Amino acid sequence: MNTSLEIAIQGKGKAVPVIPGLPVLGNMLDFQRDRLGFLLKAAQLGEVVKYPIANIAFYQINHPEGIKRVLQDNNHNYIKGEMFDFAREVVDGLFTLEGSAWMHRRRMMQPIFHRQHISAFGRLFTETTLEMLNRWRPWADSGKEIELTGEMTHLTMEIATKALFGSAVIDEQNRISQAITTALNHISFRYNVPFYPTLKVPTPHNLRVRKAIRTIDQIIYQIIQSRQDHPEETVDLLFLLLQASNEEASSAMTLSQLRDEVLTFFIAGHETTAVLLSWVFYLLVKHPQAEEHLYAEIERVLGDKDPAAEDFPNLPYTRMVLEETLRLYPPAWITNRTTINEDEVCGYYIPAKATVAISPYVLHHHPDFWDQPEEFDPERFSPDKVSKRPHFLHFPFGGGPRQCIGSGFAMLEACLVLVTMLQRYHFHLVPEQHVIPKPEVTLRPQDGIRVQISPKSTNKALYQIS
Repeated sequence: MNTSLEIAIQGKGKAVPVIPGLPVLGNMLDFQRDRLGFLLKAAQLGEVVKYPIANIAFYQINHPEGIKRVLQDNNHNYIKGEMFDFAREVVDGLFTLEGSAWMHRRRMMQPIFHRQHISAFGRLFTETTLEMLNRWRPWADSGKEIELTGEMTHLTMEIATKALFGSAVIDEQNRISQAITTALNHISFRYNVPFYPTLKVPTPHNLRVRKAIRTIDQIIYQIIQSRQDHPEETVDLLFLLLQASNEEASSAMTLSQLRDEVLTFFIAGHETTAVLLSWVFYLLVKHPQAEEHLYAEIERVLGDKDPAAEDFPNLPYTRMVLEETLRLYPPAWITNRTTINEDEVCGYYIPAKATVAISPYVLHHHPDFWDQPEEFDPERFSPDKVSKRPHFLHFPFGGGPRQCIGSGFAMLEACLVLVTMLQRYHFHLVPEQHVIPKPEVTLRPQDGIRVQISPKSTNKALYQIS
């Protein structure tokens, strides 16, 4: 990787190391060939590194203080600019909004994700997982291989559906799941092929995506309209969203805005948790000592009792396992910001209208900050060790004012699903499979993760929904 130094503008910070690229393409070929490897090599060159990819010059931030500057201390100067237009083709909710519109929406929605509301979904997480495990029982007996990532995606989509709509969308669940998958794949595709025509151009790909969006709109609008016409005391996320909107009488959300927030939760709320769960099972099977430690905690705290939201604080090692998994394989592995005005980050000059790259994956694997960063070690997240680390060294849910609003929901869901599954089954990796991360919209296992399962207990009561 050849580098040069950009001449510092006098009085405006240190010279930024630059990775030169090819004419027109810049470093696109190297980046597409090995995205994670390219980012990690760039991070070795300094706290801030610049490189062109196609027609965009990226400033990659590689230090927790620099991340803090961008996401927290001077966050008003860093917006989700044109780089997020691919996502806005599908949905323009809290994740993509900017300025006062974002601030108002965030303030309106924050109470929905209060701990009290989130805890009320604990039983839903456990019961939906038990339904899946009941379906798995013949597979345990026959030794059938299970593609875990697909199963976790199906599970978290079902949880997201029930959490949002209760039972209102059960008959349409498969149709909306397929449509959302198509929309999510489109966002990934557009990041990979940035010069592809927008959805307004009727290519075969775009026509499929437009059809999927029409399906999403038809189902979601119908449910929202029905709930508005016939209010019920069904305390799901849609009820809480409508309640929050109605309380803001002067600026209640329109039907279109409600649709965007519902779809934002659908996409973000199931995909990242499915990816996290896939990787945590993979890591536990590869590290039997940690797995046994986790089994022991579950047995000590719960015995045969199904886990509930109130058990979460009493399962510290379970949380440490989840946090370490998020360090090694953060689902949201990279994000970008655009500067409004020039700034100085870690002493380096960043011009106005620059594209800034922030990668949790890079910081989470940085050898300057982590001992043996590629090793799986949940003890890194013991309270005494966490208290000694910079806050923005581990940020799988982002940070600052725009930290993921659903992080508490995701962590509780992942914990209860994980514990419910481990109470009932042992997991075994199918041999001779090469599991590697594929950095697209999220950091999924490239070809999934194939496992076989064996019952942990013959007590049939463990498989019943209590």
